[in-house]
Amino acid sequence: MDFLVTMTTQVPEGTPEQAVDDVKAREAAHTAELAAQGHVLRLWRPPLKPGEWRTLGLFAAASEDELGKVLASMPLRVWRHDEVTPLAAHPNDPGTPGRAPLAAEYLITMTTVVPDGTPAATVADTDAREADRARDLAREGHLMRLWKLPAESGAARTLGLWSADDAGGMDAVVAALPLYPWMTVQTTPLSPHPSDPPPAQR
Repeated sequence: MDFLVTMTTQVPEGTPEQAVDDVKAREAAHTAELAAQGHVLRLWRPPLKPGEWRTLGLFAAASEDELGKVLASMPLRVWRHDEVTPLAAHPNDPGTPGRAPLAAEYLITMTTVVPDGTPAATVADTDAREADRARDLAREGHLMRLWKLPAESGAARTLGLWSADDAGGMDAVVAALPLYPWMTVQTTPLSPHPSDPPPAQR
């Protein structure tokens, strides 16, 4: 089972710099161990304000209880608050990416609301075209992963890991999706994290 974890760290004022460096070093070493065990799949930096210390992580665990133990084992947890979002399998998920991402990666949340009165045949046709397009975008290296998010107010939500040459290219790819006219889209640009597992471990 996959989980998206938003990890926000606040170091107490007055903490010696050497203590911070020590915890960060132990965190990096333990993260490498968790990656080798298959628990840490990816790590990224989202856009940050000055002074913010936040990481987005894609984790795998057999259950939320197991994930809790994994997160509790990480040295930075003493200063960190974790927000966990469970991710469910999506029928259009390409699975393990067959190629490296393009220049930039993005996490994109898509909330889809089908307009009232839309014929069922139209919905089925649009869903089928969306699945076909997802396969094409996976082959092109744009769509890396796709998951279902918990629904909100009855609206279907998905989380995708996408890549493109730049933000404009990513916007163009998303705007061309068959379901796009029914979507609300939230895009988070991602920066590399120093402890992101190497491609061979993903």
